[in-house]
Amino acid sequence: MKKVVCIGSSGKDIFFPTREGVIVETPEDLESQKKIAFELGAKFHINDRFESMGGCAVNVACGLARLGVPSACYTVVGNDMIGRWLKEELDKESVDTGLVVEEKCLSGLSAIVVDQNSGERIIFSNQEANERMQLEEDKLTGADWISVSDLNGDWKKILDTVVGVSEHSGAKISFNPRGKNIQEDAGKVFELAAKMEIFFVNKDEAIEILIASNAELESQDEEYLLKELKKSGAKIVVLTDGVRGAWAYDGEKIEHDEATNINAVDTTGAGDAFSSGFLAAYIKGKDLEECVKWGIKNGGNVVKFYGGVEGLLKESEIEK
Repeated sequence: MKKVVCIGSSGKDIFFPTREGVIVETPEDLESQKKIAFELGAKFHINDRFESMGGCAVNVACGLARLGVPSACYTVVGNDMIGRWLKEELDKESVDTGLVVEEKCLSGLSAIVVDQNSGERIIFSNQEANERMQLEEDKLTGADWISVSDLNGDWKKILDTVVGVSEHSGAKISFNPRGKNIQEDAGKVFELAAKMEIFFVNKDEAIEILIASNAELESQDEEYLLKELKKSGAKIVVLTDGVRGAWAYDGEKIEHDEATNINAVDTTGAGDAFSSGFLAAYIKGKDLEECVKWGIKNGGNVVKFYGGVEGLLKESEIEK
């Protein structure tokens, strides 16, 4: 079976569920169409809290491992209790931790406010360890796939290194940029997409990339966005939009599947679960329609739980 090296963030997530927030619709703000508000200066009691492994590299690596695809997590942790705990938890998930780098600093930590009325969340994170990510090319030897997501530190240099390794070794790349990458240099994100086998974005990210890349945005229709992003040169473009489902485009056919009808407890990690489900199916030779379905089912199950790991499915479960 092909081995996937997952590069990106890791950390501990602490969840605070609440019904106190007020959702504010702001459709005029194309890059942030919904917001949540709390009374400034107020103090809110939280009835319960939950803790989980977090970070895109961790979530995707665990998702792939549960689906029978050997994975390794290339991330940075601190020399603290959280760092040790993360490696122990990854070992339990059968994820190769040989590429986990330990630095003299604090491990990643996120406080996540979950709106219990919708299952959506706001994440406040400290990424001291993840900001220290420096990629060593020789550590990617033997990788058949490189999954890159939510990069911190000198992310442009890291991506250029990944592309260089891919061109030399033939390893395929899946790429899921996040807000920080897009806000800092959407043009670079669009340019790098040309080197990717699979380019994952959500709808808001797609709009931001195209606007910042000076594209004339004529529509917010998903098929239009897919076709505009495909002009980057990516082999397959995948677009997700929460409860509305996901779309995938290979230049010939667009596949779409509706999201699973579930009352979400927490949406954290749903995108990563979708990515690992889609990627695992793709690696196993499934067609584009089946890849989307695997992603939808994996992401749909994760939202039943707090965090991005507990609800990840095994291959027998996802097929059933």
